[in-house]
Amino acid sequence: MEPTARSLVVKCTTGVEAPERCNQAFTVSALALAAGASVSMWLTGEAAWLAVPGRAEAFALAEAAPLADLRDAILAGGSIAVCSQCAARRGLTQDDLVPGIVIKGSASFVAEILEPGVQALVY
Repeated sequence: MEPTARSLVVKCTTGVEAPERCNQAFTVSALALAAGASVSMWLTGEAAWLAVPGRAEAFALAEAAPLADLRDAILAGGSIAVCSQCAARRGLTQDDLVPGIVIKGSASFVAEILEPGVQALVY
């Protein structure tokens, strides 16, 4: 019997104010992709800023993979979305984001996590 592909939805709710939690969300997402899972990452709250060019590049955490590299790996094999309300509160539009990152509403998040076989994690 062939194994069923797993899907992972990761919501990152923190940015530079909680660097270890933030980096963990990106690390887990990238590693899950490398392990063969389907991955969708959601940036909410202060994590929304990491969708802006240059922000992930400026993020630094000792003993951690560069956040921009993790972001790019996730975009290459999965998807990254920014919460629409979080983007609006920060004055961000689609044109402000790294190419490939999209703005989506909460209904899309709920639809993703309610799909059969999906594991949702929140950091």
